[in-house]
Amino acid sequence: MSRSLGLALYALFAGRGTGPAVDWPPRPAGRLIWMHAPAPGTVPGLLELARRLREEDGHSILMTSAEEVPGQAGLTRILPPAETEAAVRAFLQYWRPGIGVLSDGELRPLLLDEAARRSIPVIMVDARKPSLPGGPGPFWPGVIRHGLGQLNRVFAVDETAARLFCRKGADPDLVRIEGRMEDGSVVLPCTEAERAALVRQFRTRPVWLATGLPEAEDAAVIGAHRAALRLAHRLLLIVVPDRPERADALARQIEAAEGWTLARRSADEEPDEETEVFLADVPSEMGLWYRLAPITYLGGSLYGAGSPCDPFEAAALGSAILHGPQTGEWQAAMARLTEARATRPVSSPVDLAEGLADLLSPDRAARLAQAAWAVTSAGAEVTDRVVLLVRALMEADR
Repeated sequence: MSRSLGLALYALFAGRGTGPAVDWPPRPAGRLIWMHAPAPGTVPGLLELARRLREEDGHSILMTSAEEVPGQAGLTRILPPAETEAAVRAFLQYWRPGIGVLSDGELRPLLLDEAARRSIPVIMVDARKPSLPGGPGPFWPGVIRHGLGQLNRVFAVDETAARLFCRKGADPDLVRIEGRMEDGSVVLPCTEAERAALVRQFRTRPVWLATGLPEAEDAAVIGAHRAALRLAHRLLLIVVPDRPERADALARQIEAAEGWTLARRSADEEPDEETEVFLADVPSEMGLWYRLAPITYLGGSLYGAGSPCDPFEAAALGSAILHGPQTGEWQAAMARLTEARATRPVSSPVDLAEGLADLLSPDRAARLAQAAWAVTSAGAEVTDRVVLLVRALMEADR
């Protein structure tokens, strides 16, 4: 296989340096799938894909990433190999992947070239824009085109991305407009008997949820609830504090400052018709609260560092989302929901109160919830198609 002048120059200069020290763990037995996450935002979709391939097909997963990733059984994470000929040969010789799955658009030209020499298929998922490691760097003639020519399939996130990949050199017959993969937000479980009992308890009361609420936002949520009670006097607020140990002080504040009747989950108290606030201070019941509340405010998104809760978990269970400007670790997820107009953004306590009042209209909350659910379900369908392609390419390699 001949090399272009640009790739030869890239091999000589772009890969200079020793790269990370190689101290790899033992290779798992059996067939292995290699995935590459070039940035933190690409990790969630790959982790869900990894989970599916591991649980359904029994494959081991190797993920290369400069960042730490959440641990999974059957998944090994290492640093990406240096872009040198010796490093990529050693990497592929040691790990012997059956297939490579790149993400976002980052091409590793020497690694792709060596994979092609070894007849290892490589696909690109969640493809936005073709790029080289470390940014644009020097101009290497034909390197991106050569790298794209080594790909067996490109799953572009939208039509703009598909056109860009084709213009940069991808085979148009191998580029598919698919959207983004699922971010691994599985539907949170709950005990059906508990849900049914609380539904009977709430009867026809309107309900909203403030989850992961930090102390800095207590006043904003209390103020929004106070204002909303003027519009819907039977409205119930379910509060999940960001830390369970805050529950005592928060309960005292609500009861003393507002005079509201409050029930606490940890005390096995049930919200009756007179209860204005239900303090859900028992961890690991979010699946229950999302099912019961048509509206969810993501605490920490107004004055904090972002919500501790994955917005897709609320979306998957049909709860319309209110949120502030701070996205925290959920930047990619929030961008997808915002693009689909599937959330109600707020920028201040007053705006939070207005946003809540707006969503108390059931049809408006339902429109947001439906749009958000469509985003999460579409991602699952994309992941399904990637799983099928990976299986087909690995079977063809047998």
